[in-house]
Amino acid sequence: MNDYLVKEHFRDINLDDPFFDSLKADYQEFEDWFNRKSDSEAYLFYEDGLIEGFLYFKIENGPVEDIEPAIDCSSALKIGTFKINPHGTRLGERFIKKALDYALVNQAEYCYVTIFDKEATSGLIRLMRKYGFCDHGKKDTQNGTELVMVKSMINTQDDILKDYPLIKTSSNDKFLLAIYPQYHSVMFPDSILNNESVDILEDVSFTNSIHKIYVTTMPVNRTSRGDIVVMYRTATPGYAAEYTAVATSICVVEEVRHQNEFDNFESFYSYASTYSVFDKNDLRDWYTKGRCYTIKMTYNAALSKRLIRQKLINEIGLEREQRWSFFELTDDQFKQILKEGGVSEGIIID
Repeated sequence: MNDYLVKEHFRDINLDDPFFDSLKADYQEFEDWFNRKSDSEAYLFYEDGLIEGFLYFKIENGPVEDIEPAIDCSSALKIGTFKINPHGTRLGERFIKKALDYALVNQAEYCYVTIFDKEATSGLIRLMRKYGFCDHGKKDTQNGTELVMVKSMINTQDDILKDYPLIKTSSNDKFLLAIYPQYHSVMFPDSILNNESVDILEDVSFTNSIHKIYVTTMPVNRTSRGDIVVMYRTATPGYAAEYTAVATSICVVEEVRHQNEFDNFESFYSYASTYSVFDKNDLRDWYTKGRCYTIKMTYNAALSKRLIRQKLINEIGLEREQRWSFFELTDDQFKQILKEGGVSEGIIID
């Protein structure tokens, strides 16, 4: 296991868990369908032994014709079941990222979901619209008429969130931004290193959320909305940076704010704590020291192959002598990081 989300076969999941009561009520055939999926796997989140989140998706060959209108495509990712018991930790964003990452790796042209449009699902529908799922049509079944929501993985809406996790590289600058090990993996859970324990990951907002806020005195105000940031985890304490400092993640800048843009510390704290790993004492220290910035980013991709500092210097051409905190990358260096890091080419939408 490399995540606090559990991936289990349907046959090992307790269908009698009260979590499934609403799904059984909405879909007459739910129990039969569930039992037929015994060899399939789903992502779950448990709390105190009970299911609090469930996500099942699969790749389908196109066109998708059992909805109206049909989706003309060669492949699509269908989110078959997606339910979260809301508890204020942005777990829904974590599940959406799982589904979109899978779609990207498997080169799906579209993602889609069918869902009953009602009060109980309104939060989920809003969340999916936020990340680019559009109302597409309907699906009529014995249980009623469901809303069909579709997200394109090949056409964009010229919006950082609606296009997420796709990134536009041609007109945006690229930077490397360093982050200390104690903050790295709890903020970027898919980028956890193999030698780190999954126990450091918890069901908390700054881990689950697609959005991240980092606080720093480095001149991140050089970035603009849409610029791309490669997160660089600094060396493990006591070990050589050459082999333990690694590039791990690709993010896109949403906004940068100087602390002077906030009326006072409470205003600064209210904003920064939403998506930040820093606690109130940390943020007060930053604020008191002065000259700090908040940089809000979307967490778009984890490098499947972490790139150590030695490789970044010897093979990708980063300068050894510069200060490895925050600096601009060339287009070629960034392309090499994506390639050597094993990031799907489909993430680029230029």
